[in-house]
Formats: sequence, C-alpha cells, structure tokens
Amino acid sequence: MTTFQPDVQPGQAPPPDSVHPRESSQAAPTSVSRLNETIRGFVEKWGSVWVEGEVTSWNVRGGNVFGRLKDGSSDATISFRIWSSTRQRLPEDLKVGDHVVTCVKADYFVKTGDFTFAVSAMRHVGLGDQLEKLEKLRVQLRGEGLFDAARKKPLPFLPQVIGLITGEKSDAEKDVHRNAELRWPQVRFRTAYAAVQGDRCVPETIGALKALDADPEVDVIVIARGGGDPQTLLGFSDERLLRAVAAASTPVVSAIGHENDHPLLDDVADLRASTPTDAAKRVVPDVAEQRALVGQLRSRLTMRLTHRVTHDIAQLEQLRSRPALRAPESMLDARAQQLWLLVARGRDIIDRRLDVQTRRTGELRATLRALSPASTLARGYAIAHMPGGVIVRDATQAPAGTPLIVTVGRGSLAARSEGELLESASGPDDGSPQDSAATGATGSPL
Repeated sequence: MTTFQPDVQPGQAPPPDSVHPRESSQAAPTSVSRLNETIRGFVEKWGSVWVEGEVTSWNVRGGNVFGRLKDGSSDATISFRIWSSTRQRLPEDLKVGDHVVTCVKADYFVKTGDFTFAVSAMRHVGLGDQLEKLEKLRVQLRGEGLFDAARKKPLPFLPQVIGLITGEKSDAEKDVHRNAELRWPQVRFRTAYAAVQGDRCVPETIGALKALDADPEVDVIVIARGGGDPQTLLGFSDERLLRAVAAASTPVVSAIGHENDHPLLDDVADLRASTPTDAAKRVVPDVAEQRALVGQLRSRLTMRLTHRVTHDIAQLEQLRSRPALRAPESMLDARAQQLWLLVARGRDIIDRRLDVQTRRTGELRATLRALSPASTLARGYAIAHMPGGVIVRDATQAPAGTPLIVTVGRGSLAARSEGELLESASGPDDGSPQDSAATGATGSPL
C-alpha cells in the first residue's frame, strides 16, 4: 500500500488558526470547533494516494456510496465515500468482495469529527480472495447436493419449542421473541447464546446447534444475527458450520443480517429468512389468521351442508310427488290381478297336462299287461324250463326222468318228465298251446 505524508514539513509554522498544544491548558482550553478546524487544515494539505484492497462494504444512499476498504494482508480497514458525480465515471459492476485499486484523498468533517477518504477513481484488480474462496466453496457444496431442495426438511406447522442461536442480549433475539409471541403467545423458546462474529463464532455456533439438535423437545432451530458488513458475516459461510447444519436432524432456519446479506448458510439451511423478524413470521403461524381461517372453513362447511340438505329435501319431495309414490297401492293392485291370472292359467295348464299323461299312463299300463307273460299264465298256462333256465319248447328236450320247473300263474313247482307222449306228438287241433313236457309230468310245488 502506498503511504503518504502531510504537506507540512518539520519546522514549518502552522496556520494562524491552528491550535498548538502550548496554547491550551486546563484553565484555558480550546474549543472543539477550533480543534476540528485545525485538524482539517492539516488533512487538506495531504495529497491523493492510490491504494489497493478489497471492498467489504458498499451502501448507496442518495446516489452516494459509503463503504469500507480492507487491506489484503491484515485486518486494517478504511472508510471511503464516493460522490454521485464521481460514481458516474466508475464501473457499474463494483460491489462487495471486489479487489480494487482506488485513488483516495483524506477528508475530515468538522461538524461530526469523522475521518474518511473521498474516492476520485476506482477500478477492478481481480476478485477478492475471500469472495473467491466463498465462490469455490459454493460450487463445491452445490456439487455435493447440500443446496438441493429435495434434502431440505419441512418446518412443522406449529412448533411447540423453538431453538434459538443468537448473540446474548442482541436485537436479533428481541426481534424473534417479540414477533413470535405476538403471532402465537403460547410459543416457547430454548435459547443458546453464541458469538456472532470473530474467531469464537463458528465453534460456539456449532456447539449450540448440536445441543439444540439433540434436544427431543426442540422442533425447529433458528440461527439469527443482525445486519453487518460481509467481513463480520464470514463466520456464517464457514464450511464447518455449513456441514453441521446439513447434518442436523432438526429443521434449521437461517436469519442472518438484512435482505441484501447472503451468507452460504442461507443456501444450506432448510429455510432462509431475510431478517430475524421475518424468521419469526415464517416459523410461527399467526393465531389471528388461523382463527379467521377456521371460522371461514366452518362457514363454508355450514353453507355446503345446508345446500346439500336443501337439495336432497327438494329431490325427495319431487320423488314423492310422482304418481307411483303418491299412491303405491295402485301399482300393487294392478300387479296382483296380473299375478292371479297367471297363477290360474298355470294351474289350468298343469291340470290338463296331468290328465293327458294319466290317460297315457293307463294305456301304456294296459299294453304292458297285455304283453306280459303273467297275463298268459293267469289264464291257466304254464312254462316248463329246466334247472339251467332253458325253456322247454319241444318234448324231445325233456326225456324221461328229466327234472323240470313249472311256472304257473301263482308260483312254481318242481316236476319230472316221464317222456314224450306219442299221441300228442302232433299237438291238438284246436290251436291252443300245450306244454308237452308237462303232460304226464309229476312233481310237487317248490
């Protein structure tokens, strides 16, 4: 960094209105205004100088820019101011994190006693080291999937206990408590204090996160911090903290800084809130809104039920007005007459068919009886057959002494043949059947 010296040389007399230490005392002190005028007199004699550094703050107010420039090898910083007329000549893409070289001239405000540097020129040197590291880490974590929406856990609708990680007695803590309790008075907090900047920020925040994540009563964890320049918010882009948040089983809400602040914690957390106040509104539902919603839903339900019941009553009345339902017995009477006629017709048909089949059965029975051998036997005829069952049709089949079985109309008897009778060999002339084997046979009934 280029150094500069005031234009006043050693041994040179100070301006007439300057204050010399010997000219003031406890009994005769100088005024603040005179002291500031003396300081401005010395500062105005300093020339412009080119310096190199990283832009860590860039706030635009009324067209003017107020920011800070950090040394690349140490924590030394200076504040600078860019008037709107000068800003028109500078690159439009200047922002926080840019590595720049700028021409500055010291400026001292007499009214407030503030010391700053007025910028007359500024140009890019390259991406700041810190921004470059953060960008590389952002690309790495995105490649690992830590920014994916699929891995983000949903927040509970109404958390019973909210874990809060913030600085002790900080405005962020007050904002979260006040806005959450206004929306839902019964909400409870379990607060773990941690440093929100500096070397202790990351380890203390990780410790508080692990403690709250292990608590089974904590439903959601909010990491909150007020605004600040990017240099003070670097702890919330630390890789150790980001991986701890990604590994937590409890949903984590990031509420760091203001709307324009965007540490990497916002991308890894399950939900990003622009401010601590916004975190309270996103985590806790509004009891008044929920009551109004319940009332609206009840009203809609009542209206729909009333409409449905009214519609069903109208349909029922319409059905009851139809003739079939107004006098249902008439429909039954008509069907009963038709049913009686069908039953009578069916009975008549069945009776006629029974008569026909009865006659048919009698005829078949008479035919069967006429053809049956039993009818012939009943008229006095007999059948002679040998014990083997062979019917004797010729007298020569049963020589004398042949045992026979003679079947008559009622029963059978045993007989024995006495031989063929010669006088009956030709048979009787009247044509009536005669069993030659039975003629002259003797025997006894079986």
